[in-house]
Amino acid sequence: MEKLIIRNAEIVGRDEISPPSSILCADGMITDIVPGETPAPAPGEVDARGRYLTPGFIDLHTHGTHGFLANNGPYDLAAFSRVLPSCGVTAFLPGLTPSAEDDTLLKKLAKTPTDGAKIPAFLMEGHFLKLAGAITGIRPDYSKRRAECLLAAAAPYPIVFCISTESGSRNELLPVMTAGGLPAFITHTGASAEETERAIALGATHATHFGNVFPYGGDKEPGVRSCGAMEAILASPDTSVDFILDGEHVDPRLIQIALACKGKMKVCLITDANTNAGLPPGVYQGIGGRDVVVAYEGGPARLGPACEDAGCLAGSGLTMDRAVRNAISMLNLPLPQAVQMASANPAAVLGLGDRKGAVKVGFDADFTLLDYDLRVQACYVGAICKYSA
Repeated sequence: MEKLIIRNAEIVGRDEISPPSSILCADGMITDIVPGETPAPAPGEVDARGRYLTPGFIDLHTHGTHGFLANNGPYDLAAFSRVLPSCGVTAFLPGLTPSAEDDTLLKKLAKTPTDGAKIPAFLMEGHFLKLAGAITGIRPDYSKRRAECLLAAAAPYPIVFCISTESGSRNELLPVMTAGGLPAFITHTGASAEETERAIALGATHATHFGNVFPYGGDKEPGVRSCGAMEAILASPDTSVDFILDGEHVDPRLIQIALACKGKMKVCLITDANTNAGLPPGVYQGIGGRDVVVAYEGGPARLGPACEDAGCLAGSGLTMDRAVRNAISMLNLPLPQAVQMASANPAAVLGLGDRKGAVKVGFDADFTLLDYDLRVQACYVGAICKYSA
């Protein structure tokens, strides 16, 4: 039985940071938490003195990092999984955009061994969207048959589908998309409030990169503001949302509005990262094979000068640890709430809130050690160290 003991860790909970404690793990699970300091940990034990222990971060929406893209195939996916623990990530949804060989690519990716951050599901963004944004290759095929083929190709992994709620096929599609128990993600939509409410009732209960590609021009009378998808999502008690918090994708005030409307348990952080995440400023080949320009580390990717719509946003350069730091600096949130937005809240969206997203007895031993500057010092997946600084 494989064991791990971490001593003197300040555990970041949902509402507070605990005094130093010991965490005992076996077979990938947390088996006990013992309060109190240990002056001299035994050989082989981890001394976390001077560091925070947080639940592992879960990225609900990311396409790549450190030069790797899920769309590029098995090699990049395996590397993607290995790199993410250096950012505190223990689970992620690899985001795929449309390609000419969707089924073939998914089958290859589903068979790819990964030994870093875990993959609860794949994320399909662009396959069932009405508004393209920076995504290319969207086909006007919103059929139930296409969704079923994608699900079959990804097996044994499930799929989280992104959908525009104005899609005329939503009544047929959403029961297929959500049959496995995962929600569909609303995004890239200019739908009315009524269209959005119908989609929510059918299982589209999460909105991803909320505020980005959510236009609404449905005002019926000058001086009277109508309600669209964003307002319907904010008003619904059944929905959660996530944000790209890099300071450019959304005004931080919108996140404060979402927190006021939805409460602190239904707002998540994501990266929506392009290939440039974790890399210095420069020009990179990003999603869809198009050049993206990055002005500063952690900044958004913007389409290069040779692209149509040059300068438009095309994913971010965020890593999840940076997103947590941004939540503290840009929103003035306490550390426990910022961590919850990156761990417990995403776990709840995926139906994993009873085993991931908290440092508790009986939960998976997925956690991250942060120094007091909130830089990742170590990351564990199933009690196995996958990254150490």
